[in-house]
Amino acid sequence: MQLPFPLVEEPDAETLEAARKMFAGETDFLKGVVKMDGLPPAERIEVCFAGRSNVGKSSLINALTGRKALARASNTPGRTQEINYFTVGEDHFLVDLPGYGYANAPVAVVEKWQRLLKQYLSGRQTLRRAFVLIDSRHGVKKVDEEIMKLLDTSAVTFQCVLTKEDKIKEKDREPMLRQVRAALSRHPAAFPEIISTSSEKGWGIGTLRAVIANLE
Repeated sequence: MQLPFPLVEEPDAETLEAARKMFAGETDFLKGVVKMDGLPPAERIEVCFAGRSNVGKSSLINALTGRKALARASNTPGRTQEINYFTVGEDHFLVDLPGYGYANAPVAVVEKWQRLLKQYLSGRQTLRRAFVLIDSRHGVKKVDEEIMKLLDTSAVTFQCVLTKEDKIKEKDREPMLRQVRAALSRHPAAFPEIISTSSEKGWGIGTLRAVIANLE
């Protein structure tokens, strides 16, 4: 019997190589956006990455692009309040959304970026998919549920990406997957496959590249 939300199978060698070449091309930081009128022209296929603070978002973006310092991680969770745009190849944007679920940011700051995030998610026609990053060691937390609900109401398809898979003990893996699948089943915007990654070991990076490269 097919499990709900199975792990994505690794693509064939040809697909992996085509995606590798796309990400091996010109990749640059374009700009940080704090208001909707600062968004770049909607001329490229766009994917965004959302995840609570310290989930490994910067490390994943760096691993995807093969650039160690392209996305810089802040030592203070929640410090980055901008929507950061990166160009990949000739026709893709990678978008790094501010980390969520931090306790130290002022309420007014949190509310400001939440408004921007809602406007972005509901108003960006070229956004093809959101990738919601979940730390394999912890599974889906309440703050993750909140971003998933926002994606539901914005009618933006999102796909779960498990991070730090090299850090989880084997005995904890199946219970974690059951918990994540149960959480995803409650969200109509959830894409029905999970991507498992480790930025440190390189696991799943080629698969995620291929998923992004094949979005139209």
